[in-house]
Amino acid sequence: MDIAQMSVGFMAVFCYLVSCPRTKRALVIDPAGSEERILQRIKEKGLSLQYIVNTHGHADHTCGNAEMKALTGANIVMHALDDQLFSSPEGQQMARQWGFAPSPPADIRVNEGDQIVVGDVSLEVIHTPGHSPGGICLLSDGNLFTGDTLFVGGIGRTDLPGASLQQFMKSIKEKLLTLPRDTVVWPGHDYGDRPSSTIGAEIATNPWLRQ
Repeated sequence: MDIAQMSVGFMAVFCYLVSCPRTKRALVIDPAGSEERILQRIKEKGLSLQYIVNTHGHADHTCGNAEMKALTGANIVMHALDDQLFSSPEGQQMARQWGFAPSPPADIRVNEGDQIVVGDVSLEVIHTPGHSPGGICLLSDGNLFTGDTLFVGGIGRTDLPGASLQQFMKSIKEKLLTLPRDTVVWPGHDYGDRPSSTIGAEIATNPWLRQ
């Protein structure tokens, strides 16, 4: 598995290009701006983009979906609950209020335990509600793409519609902190003092996890 991490857009969102070295098939996680730069990276690597995967439906993570789909023909993948919420008129209006273009509806809805496969690479969907109802993390070969569930030294907000701090902490503690401590954490924003971490390091140093 090859992982390319890119900070995109104006909210320091981390976008990930995940690809299979053998087949050159790929997916992109949270294309949130800088779509031409993402596409250039895809072309440089000679990749075929199969999926646009969103860790959740908030517009700062999905604002590049429409253009990436138009440019590549890739299918948009989102958890069923967030696709339902953010495809609604209220969800689309929320995106516009934040100053973003709404995402088209998902082509593929996923749920807990589903696998997203590109070539020899398979990412397991872990449903981690709390930041949003359909927030997910993606696990593959010791790598965990956490979106806005877990940051380096922090966690996502719980003051937005559909969020719950109690549910959020339950998701993190029961589904993420039980993973091997050397699992690499690839966060959804460049908010920490380094671009990635590990489950063990976050258990030891993240103040939200030590309460």
